[in-house]
Amino acid sequence: MTALNDKRYSGAILAAFLCRQVEDMKVYGGAWALLKSLCSPSCSRLAGWTSCQVSRRNTSSHGSSDSPRVLITGGLGQLGVGLAQMLREQYGKENVILSDIKRPPADVFNMGPFVYADVLDYKNLRELVVNNRITWLVHYSALLSAVGEANVTLARTINITGLHNVLDLALENCLRLFVPSTIGAFGPSSPRDPAPDLCIQRPRTIYGVSKVHGELMGEYLHHKYGLDFRCLRYPGVISATTKPGGGTTDYAVQIFHDALSSGHHECYLRPQTRLPMMHISDCHRATIEFMQADECQLSLRTYNIAAISFTPEEVAAEIRKHVPQLTVTYKPDPVRQNIADSWPMRFDDSNARRDWGWKPAYGLPELVMDMLNRVRNKRTNAGLPVS
Repeated sequence: MTALNDKRYSGAILAAFLCRQVEDMKVYGGAWALLKSLCSPSCSRLAGWTSCQVSRRNTSSHGSSDSPRVLITGGLGQLGVGLAQMLREQYGKENVILSDIKRPPADVFNMGPFVYADVLDYKNLRELVVNNRITWLVHYSALLSAVGEANVTLARTINITGLHNVLDLALENCLRLFVPSTIGAFGPSSPRDPAPDLCIQRPRTIYGVSKVHGELMGEYLHHKYGLDFRCLRYPGVISATTKPGGGTTDYAVQIFHDALSSGHHECYLRPQTRLPMMHISDCHRATIEFMQADECQLSLRTYNIAAISFTPEEVAAEIRKHVPQLTVTYKPDPVRQNIADSWPMRFDDSNARRDWGWKPAYGLPELVMDMLNRVRNKRTNAGLPVS
């Protein structure tokens, strides 16, 4: 029998492997009974289902009234806290665990369960999943595009090694796994206006390469072992809650803060650089609706989601309707501009709209008004001047 050298090899795959090896060797009698006992109940049939496939088949057949138990990695980034809030409203505070390697602010810590979790520490992650009976895992840990280009080795470690850890855990424990992808998963040879779900990608950043790797690994494990892998390609996400985190689309967040502080914004992209964007509330809602969608609704494992596309000069013009004194100068940064020029100008999200009913709520006017109100209130509450 072929040796298994990976001690972390998941139980589901190990069971299926043993069953198939036994069948191929035609081992009978006591040896067969012994090995069959090792395979059961993880292996429903000799050459058939892994435990994840059995679990998913049973769940879809009989349904479940239980609330999911959710673990969010990288929870102190731009997206984790808001998603945790929305999930807790639906499923209860104790059913959603936020995690990160950083100390949380007091308000975040007091909102609900928070734990330390390093996605590079497989043993720690495994204990969290098992001890907390996790059923959904949302994997937000990643280095973004511009930051990743400044530290490729670290980005490769976090974005790829960390991903493999959560893939292994999800497969072993039959979790529903959500891993976001990105506009950065496309490259200069991709269709840009619009970019469809399925096309040539070939990104030029380590962030994009790692995201394409994640899309393909998740799809492979879904088809081969039944992993319930789900992935959305996010556009640029705009939020007043957290500071920009080193992404190429971060100007579209910073410009609101600058408009209400100094009244001037220096943009690192050219004024006509068009990119797809989305209000963070739409992003969270899309993620939850996608996670809640029945398996039979999904024709893909990775979908584009879209809301609006705009340029720096267009968002500045919309802001000036409310803050007339805003001035903007343009000083393109070669690294970020080259990244933006390789990305799509618009997403085609027709499959998400057809399959599971995706529809955004925020257009550009609604987004600008909401962002200005939130940033203004945040500055006022902090005792900061408002321009």
